Amino acid sequence: MIADHEQDDPAVAIGTDERRMHVRAYNYWSSLLAGRDFPSIEDLDGRDVSDFADHSLLLDFTASSDNPVTSFIGAALRAECEIGDEVQTIADVPPRSLLSRLTDHWLQIVANRAPIGFEAEFTNQRGHDICYRGILMPFSSDGETIDFIYGVINWKDGIAAPTPVLTLVAEDDVLDLVDGIEPEAEDAPPVLGEDAGLADRLSAARETVEVLKAADGRSRAALYRALSLAYDFAVASRRVPDDYAELLDDAGIKSQARAPMTPIVKLVFGADYDKARLTEFAAALAHAERCEVDFEGFLPFIEQFPGSLKGLVAAERDARRPDRRSDNRADKARVLLRAANAQPLSALAGNDEFTLVLVRRDATGKVEPVCAVPDLNLLEKAFRHLS
Repeated sequence: MIADHEQDDPAVAIGTDERRMHVRAYNYWSSLLAGRDFPSIEDLDGRDVSDFADHSLLLDFTASSDNPVTSFIGAALRAECEIGDEVQTIADVPPRSLLSRLTDHWLQIVANRAPIGFEAEFTNQRGHDICYRGILMPFSSDGETIDFIYGVINWKDGIAAPTPVLTLVAEDDVLDLVDGIEPEAEDAPPVLGEDAGLADRLSAARETVEVLKAADGRSRAALYRALSLAYDFAVASRRVPDDYAELLDDAGIKSQARAPMTPIVKLVFGADYDKARLTEFAAALAHAERCEVDFEGFLPFIEQFPGSLKGLVAAERDARRPDRRSDNRADKARVLLRAANAQPLSALAGNDEFTLVLVRRDATGKVEPVCAVPDLNLLEKAFRHLS
């Protein structure tokens, strides 16, 4: 494991040596593959990454796939972000910090199942313009599942001259530095008048999506602008339902009463956009609507929301999850199981090799078997959970 340590004067200039830092990080990751899809997390040795450990982050997904633990944050990165031990998971990461720029890309790692590099600029929590470059690399505990991600990021305080962009050529598994691409600036969202038509709003949102696609999805600023314009488009569509229905018909997209934001994101991002991402975008917009976010209020809402986009998605999923206490069938089952006689395990096991058994704890704390659960699907789920 990587041990955190202090550094009094962390380097922040993005120069030749610092660009090579990311190449060294990738080469180190690649050296651990040994013919596997992903290196083993057991092979990640803090002594081997000492020259960039202070600029690195380790995410642990073993406890939660939606809100990974920040099991290691380098000292230089902590100092830049002005954070301490209060940041324990992704949801705790301050939205306007450099750390959030690193953690915002973790879903791409899971989707692409390969390292990704990225570069951009933004205004941090102190109001400083920061140029940054980072790389995220997947690790696994079983050789198949991505349950750890190791990232390295470097930055410069202040707008710099155009610098190389770090990209990954996935098909060759090599890291290229492509010169001549200027870092992306975080401009304000396009301004549309209150009288703007629905088609104009859709066009403006799609233009921002094109900026996002040109950056291979690595621009958080462009993504949030696109989502903000998509939300305003959704609000405006309620006012002119006939115009909205016509746009859906022209695009060959069906309205969805149970998921009204799904057609919105398909219109804005394209029906052929990554389906998992579209689902997340729709959930984020739906939660903003649930929270009664005002027209043109989505951008500050998502930037201030704990966990930003990932936090919105998780909050919406929690809001949609039915309250088990309101499930009448579950309530009836609880009543019956409380009154049922305890059974010996030998009577419940049957003739199968494995049996899923429900146990009950009474008022005195005594645990006793009550019944076998014959559902083979639940048994298979239990196997997968235990593995």
